[in-house]
Amino acid sequence: MVKLSVIVPFYNVQQYAPDTLRSLSANAREDFEFILVDDCSRDGTPEILARAERELPGAVHVRHERNGGLATARNTGIERARGEYLTFLDGDDWLAPGYYAELVSAIEDLGCDFLRTDHVQCTARARTVHRVPHGRRGVVMNPREAILPADRSTSVDYAYAWAGIYHRRLVDKGLLHFTDGLRTAEDRPWIWKLHREAESFAAVSLLGVFYRRGVASSLTQIGDVRQLDFIRAFDQVIAETAEDREADALLPKAVRTYCAIISHHLGSIERFEPAVAKKLKSLSAAALRRMPQDVLDEALDSMDLQRATKLRRLRRRPAPAGVAA
Repeated sequence: MVKLSVIVPFYNVQQYAPDTLRSLSANAREDFEFILVDDCSRDGTPEILARAERELPGAVHVRHERNGGLATARNTGIERARGEYLTFLDGDDWLAPGYYAELVSAIEDLGCDFLRTDHVQCTARARTVHRVPHGRRGVVMNPREAILPADRSTSVDYAYAWAGIYHRRLVDKGLLHFTDGLRTAEDRPWIWKLHREAESFAAVSLLGVFYRRGVASSLTQIGDVRQLDFIRAFDQVIAETAEDREADALLPKAVRTYCAIISHHLGSIERFEPAVAKKLKSLSAAALRRMPQDVLDEALDSMDLQRATKLRRLRRRPAPAGVAA
């Protein structure tokens, strides 16, 4: 019986994959499996993973013939997973030795659907601890209760899939898969769905994931059109939340978060290619007009004047015919 399946997508990360794999080796256990999904890498990553399949205990090597993006690669791993529990890791991040054993022990002790953990963000030589924005630790709760309030950072804003562990029953209920083809913000509809539809969760003060920021090949550093998938991701959040039985209570949070993300991208628009920057403005304007307008008005009224003014001006911008996310 496999206790834990660890799903690790890799794409053109030959510089970092050896560190990732060494950290997996320091977490290996006879009832753990490591599903290494090569998302059609074009550098030396496939050779590194082929060697890992032979040398890393519990390794399962899967290769995509076409690049599908992080969401699709994770779904491939979910389909191959045999574990009672599942978790994720990105191919350029790494773990503390023995971390997964502690993670499994924590969720078994609490008996909940999923568990959220803190992590260490690594930018060059700087190390910063990031905490789950949820005050109660080691207490099993209804995940819906951790979505609000709308005007504060909550657990749905901490959307890192790898900062936690998930019981297989979430796969069986159709709650753990990601939206195929999303190239960025793939964690956003996913974490909202978990918090709306899973039955129980907890947050624990467990550190062991080291998240590498500032990687040149990361989509967060590249200003191409793939970055605009955040529009599709948040459109999905809004549409699904609007169908929820508590839509009136939850939509203000979803809309406010969407507005904050749009504002964030507009605030760093210079990093986008010119054609993509123009499309960002058009798609964002259309997105604002698609939101429930009464909820949007309330969200804008609650934001600081500078951001609210910029978004109101953008909402009035005419959208070119045929522009779609």
